[in-house]
Amino acid sequence: MMLIRFIFLLIAGFLIYGCESSKKSIDMRASKRGKKTVTVPSFNSDSAWHFIKNQVSFGYRVPNTPSHRLCGEYLETRLRSYGARVIIQEFREQAYNGEQLYLKNIIGSYNPEAKKRILLAAHWDTRPFADKDIENRYEPIEGANDGASGVGVLLEIARVLHHNEKPAIGIDIIFFDGEDYGEHEDVTNPPMKNNLVQIWWCLGSQYWAKNPHIPKYSAYYGILLDMVGAKDATFYKEGGSMQFAPKVVKKVWSTARSLGYSNYFIDLNSPGIMDDHIFVNRDAKIPMINIVEYDPDSPSYYFGAYHHTRADNMNIIDKKTLQAVGETILYTIYNE
Repeated sequence: MMLIRFIFLLIAGFLIYGCESSKKSIDMRASKRGKKTVTVPSFNSDSAWHFIKNQVSFGYRVPNTPSHRLCGEYLETRLRSYGARVIIQEFREQAYNGEQLYLKNIIGSYNPEAKKRILLAAHWDTRPFADKDIENRYEPIEGANDGASGVGVLLEIARVLHHNEKPAIGIDIIFFDGEDYGEHEDVTNPPMKNNLVQIWWCLGSQYWAKNPHIPKYSAYYGILLDMVGAKDATFYKEGGSMQFAPKVVKKVWSTARSLGYSNYFIDLNSPGIMDDHIFVNRDAKIPMINIVEYDPDSPSYYFGAYHHTRADNMNIIDKKTLQAVGETILYTIYNE
């Protein structure tokens, strides 16, 4: 995730662990939608936690590395095992340092025939540099929260969809690649491309937004998850989300409040940031919000102190936070 605050003028111009065993103890809960009662299956934070651990166990999921390739194969296999129709979108993009990155977006679809669709997304690559550390600032990070947490939540949602009655709408889960390969903090003037300002972050979403996996693909709205697993994390109404999709923000935050998660989903705005949702909004014209950690007391954008450091490991992942986010997403999509 990029550290700078989002500038709208700029972008306008330019194991399977106990996942399987838990299916025998699904606790069904009911949600009221007007006069209609919707049955919402339970979200298992233990399962989500293990999906995160499994990703981290591959090592640094940095593009062009064996760990990245193996983790991608794991994600594809998991989605297929949970009944999704999977499409792999392979492509190449140049990084800010001139390196050619071999990337792939991984897409899993449920109810592919449904016209009304909801898009859920997270990025699955990890930062190649611990550039906010004091030492060894060119070493990669594990990215347990920055990357793996959002993917873990969505894999658990995929598992839930497979083992329970699905909502009538279509659900598409996209794992974007190349989100975190932006310029190192030491680079003050990143290179331009074709004499134009180039955004070196969010490469997978930039590519997908202009080259969707299905021609003329559209969705009712989208929800991006980024850094959604840290202990005591708080999620404010991010600026880009409020500009492009305020009604979706209201829907999700209202759902969280009704579930008792107002201590996580804070009813206050935060500055906009550069993240995958911006390109989905700008280029794909799909209103997408970003559920992303925001700490008003932190000195940089205000992510947690672990951000882009080697402290971003399993020690900071908290099942209560995963439960708050995952349950909120499930209730939101089941009540469409």
